[in-house]
Amino acid sequence: MKMKITKSILIAVALIAFGTQSCKDFLDEELVAGVSAGGYYSTAAGLEDGVDATYSFLREIYSNERAHTLSIFGTDTHTNGADGGYKSFNFYDNGLNSGVNILDQQWGFLYQGINQANAVINRIDDVPDMSEDVKQQRRAEVRFLRAFYYFYLVRTWGDVHFSLEETEGAEVDANRTEQSTIYAEGIIPDLEFAIDILPASQSNYGRATKPAAQFLLGQAYLTRGYQSFGSSSDFTQAETLLSSVIEDYDFALVPSHKDLWNQDNQINSEVIWAVQYAVDLILNSGVGNRAHLYFGSEYDVQPGMIRDIANGRPFKRFRPTDHMIDVWADARENDQRYEDTYKHVYYSNDTRSSGNGIPLWKQVHVDKGAKKADGSTVTAADIGTRRFEVGDTALYYPGPGQDANWLGDEKLKVRYTVITKEKASYPASTLPSDDPNFYPSDPFFYNERLFPTIAKFFDPRRPAIQHEAGSRDWFVMRLADALLLRAEARFNSGDAAGAADDINVVRTRAAKPGKIAEMQIAPGDVDIDRILLERALELDAEQVRWFDLARTGKLVEYVRLYNPLGAANIQDYHVFRPIPQPQIDRTFGGYPQNDGY
Repeated sequence: MKMKITKSILIAVALIAFGTQSCKDFLDEELVAGVSAGGYYSTAAGLEDGVDATYSFLREIYSNERAHTLSIFGTDTHTNGADGGYKSFNFYDNGLNSGVNILDQQWGFLYQGINQANAVINRIDDVPDMSEDVKQQRRAEVRFLRAFYYFYLVRTWGDVHFSLEETEGAEVDANRTEQSTIYAEGIIPDLEFAIDILPASQSNYGRATKPAAQFLLGQAYLTRGYQSFGSSSDFTQAETLLSSVIEDYDFALVPSHKDLWNQDNQINSEVIWAVQYAVDLILNSGVGNRAHLYFGSEYDVQPGMIRDIANGRPFKRFRPTDHMIDVWADARENDQRYEDTYKHVYYSNDTRSSGNGIPLWKQVHVDKGAKKADGSTVTAADIGTRRFEVGDTALYYPGPGQDANWLGDEKLKVRYTVITKEKASYPASTLPSDDPNFYPSDPFFYNERLFPTIAKFFDPRRPAIQHEAGSRDWFVMRLADALLLRAEARFNSGDAAGAADDINVVRTRAAKPGKIAEMQIAPGDVDIDRILLERALELDAEQVRWFDLARTGKLVEYVRLYNPLGAANIQDYHVFRPIPQPQIDRTFGGYPQNDGY
């Protein structure tokens, strides 16, 4: 879609962060309106604003429910929670159609970013007060971003509109260019140019760098290698580029996933490139990292609990599939990542006189020999008194692989509420069902409201409980991802031993103390399913899963095997999304729709 840019240009100066690990400063946001692009971009200051504006669309692409819906929903790892309006992306039913607004929104932001890049490239030669060295670097940055936006487009929609020229006025014509051409004439040459020009690092944290461009080009070659227009040399090229990222710079895995998601340590040795958000900006802008909203279980209406900032505002959009729970159950004996990235315990925080209420001891707890805080056994004298106090454990998720310890009477023997994947089967009680002290059948098991919560996106810096925009950075590229992508490239080039080596580096970091040997895999263990398994564990919910499955040709197979809510409806054509209806309606003569929609 060619953008409808008039001579009155709105420039959102929004993204690049300066700073060090202890402090990050951002460019001031500025809305520049009522000026001509030609006039404003004719100075170095105006052109710099134009470059910064090209980055600003990244925030929209990664920040909200739309971003997660298009990247993790309807896969083998994530299914729907109780709430949200886009469940058809999980069901693959008729609700997944060209009229869904998030498709048009993402399409629009991507093309706005592309046209902004084209505008900078078109006008930079005529800026007199900027050195040629700076011009060349800014060209490289916006060409990196243009390639980034086009790569997102072709992976999501396949053949799309392609232009390397700025659109200045309203246009109703649009082309449909084959992916192969967009790779060959857009993505690859843009990134090759960026690699040649960009430095290894930038003092303005968040600007494009050479290793970021190499990572993206390696990922692009890897993706193209699976296509009918790709070749085996694409996998070789991908390996070479990713090897440079891994070996030629100072990137290093941080000690643990827990360290990686420490919000005070976001600028760390593992991050290759990230989209920045900050507290001072989210207070004055509607755009912020909202990932903290979408993966939360409904803790805030459970006994003894109330919503607070630390535990998040649970929108209940995405939950792990049963398959993903089973994957974690199989891995958890030796693998530390579940412990480091999921929420296990909620401490009672409801101090209100009227609220969700701390639960009381009942006769059934006496019958089952429940224990009080001091370790003594509950007696008839305790019936009707509180089982715990504010600050004590209120909810406990044993998590994958631990349910077997809680499926008999065990839930009735502890003070707190235990939530498991399966419903506990209590032995028959001698109490009549109409007795007020009778404990009913187990209501605390995984469903669309109660499920393991990903905690790595929590954002305790939000200024208020209801505040949606968060300040946590979004890691677009990190070293562990580069290692697993190189493992995939190596495997597709016939180097299973090299692939196993890369996977083992990631698994070594993930190992529990004393379990490194158990975490190692052999070359004979490597196939595409094993690589995808490792990516599921390492990159859980990090906006890559749908793209991983679509790239490797596994999306339809995996959904049919592991996502029952989408299994009956998914078809081969679902590897691409429907072209947004507004694009079709606004194009002279219409715009072709993707097959199947």
